[in-house]
Amino acid sequence: MKEKSNLRFAIIGCGRIAERHAEHIEHLAQLVAVCDKKPERAKMFGDKHNCPYFNSVDEMLAAVKNIDIVSVCSPNGLHAEHSIKALNAGFSVLCEKPMATSSRDCERMMQTAEKANKRLFVIKQNRFNPPLAKLKEIVDEGRLGKILSVQLNCFWNRNDEYYSNSDWKGKKLLDGGTLFTQYSHFVDLLYWIVGDVKNVHAFTGNFMHKHNVEFEDTGAVILEFYSGAIGTINYTVNSYKKNMEGSITIFGEKGTIKVGGQYLNVLEYQNIEGYEIKDLPESGKANDYGFYQGSMSNHDKIYENVIDVFSNNAAVTTSALDGLKVTQIIEKIYEAANK
Repeated sequence: MKEKSNLRFAIIGCGRIAERHAEHIEHLAQLVAVCDKKPERAKMFGDKHNCPYFNSVDEMLAAVKNIDIVSVCSPNGLHAEHSIKALNAGFSVLCEKPMATSSRDCERMMQTAEKANKRLFVIKQNRFNPPLAKLKEIVDEGRLGKILSVQLNCFWNRNDEYYSNSDWKGKKLLDGGTLFTQYSHFVDLLYWIVGDVKNVHAFTGNFMHKHNVEFEDTGAVILEFYSGAIGTINYTVNSYKKNMEGSITIFGEKGTIKVGGQYLNVLEYQNIEGYEIKDLPESGKANDYGFYQGSMSNHDKIYENVIDVFSNNAAVTTSALDGLKVTQIIEKIYEAANK
């Protein structure tokens, strides 16, 4: 068992994902304060984790001086505001996905971190899924040769209960869109493995959620990467009654690999010249939120990396630049769909 770090964390936003953060903070470091605008939720969360709780971000940042890192777990549309406040108060930030819902906000966050001389981390925990980590390694080693094309499939279910149980999901200003809330991890994998996107064509539609969602529930996207590779993203939250698939398939000159399952956690196919992937570590479990599941639960590895960066000057697994790039790609997709 690893020795606990003396790093002190605070959490902004006490919703579902914050519980996962608190769990790993308490296991690996110290949780010294939490904040949520809903008094009853802040109190319940603070009491459960035996730490001071606040209803105002400004009040918490002013009152608690022994914070090292603020974990921002608020709605997507508030990530920039809350991260910038924490950075200006003199604390480093670990921001949930997406980094922000506009590239301009991402840039503001990065500029603030640089000016304050503080670190800004962005959570992209799916990079730690064993088959995805191996896929990245194989591509970087050149075992697939030149990457020709990629297919990304995101077929989940988000029913009426998912949206009605939230005061921000499905709302354009605070949510941003299906690619921001459900599938920014998937877009991140395209950028991480294949590279930046040059051109986009896209179609989107809202077929089943017109009554409670202010944006698309389905999309079909064609991508041209700067590397010359082409790709597709097919996504929906209308998979009947349950999540069906989250997968990425890479076609290279010397091999083809598909990582699939419901949450990009299963090596489904491989055919590589002179090479075979063997003995992958078992993937962890998906984040379970009761009536639905989300992406893989690798937040422990994110926190281990953050602590390692502070304690041993280790390399950051997901930089703010990566977070910016993902937001830029999603913006390109939405701009193309709205033409």
